[in-house]
Amino acid sequence: MAHEPAAGVREQSDPSAAPDNGAQDQAASTPGAGAPGVAPGTEEAERAEGAQIGEELDELAATAAQRDSYLALAQRTQADFENYRKRVARDAAAAEVRGLVRLARELLPALDNLDRALAHAGDADTDPVLIDGLRLVQRELFGALERAGIESYGAPGEAFDPELHEAVAQAPHEGRGAGEIAEVYQSGYRISGGGLIRPARVLVAG
Repeated sequence: MAHEPAAGVREQSDPSAAPDNGAQDQAASTPGAGAPGVAPGTEEAERAEGAQIGEELDELAATAAQRDSYLALAQRTQADFENYRKRVARDAAAAEVRGLVRLARELLPALDNLDRALAHAGDADTDPVLIDGLRLVQRELFGALERAGIESYGAPGEAFDPELHEAVAQAPHEGRGAGEIAEVYQSGYRISGGGLIRPARVLVAG
């Protein structure tokens, strides 16, 4: 019986020792509770996100600028290569023409001698077989020059052209009008559709 008052004391002190759940719920639901810590954190997160987006945009801009630089370099390189290719083709064509001109100038004296030999072949007692052989050689040489793109020109009756013909003399000639070629002393040669190798030496009627 002596311990019962102590138990009563404990029973009276228990309500004050354990906080009421209703009071905790009311404190938790009080407006503004915890707000001072939430707002700054959200603003800082937004600033961090904005800074990250800005960095990504800067990286994209730098990448795009680098891409444009590489593209411009590739285009310039392609243009330079195309110009180089055209220049090499022009140089090769010019070298080929120079080679043809040198070859023709080496062969033309032999052709001239053949022309003169055949022109006077009928004036002497010449073996017909020999004449046929000379004509065959002449045709083969002319054919080789034509296949290489070299053609002969100059014939009586053509109009005199100072860029293509060299006038050895000018004299009246029966059957030829003034300014026409009356006789051809030496045939001219040129590259087909292009440069002159040797002008034709002619007599011009006048």
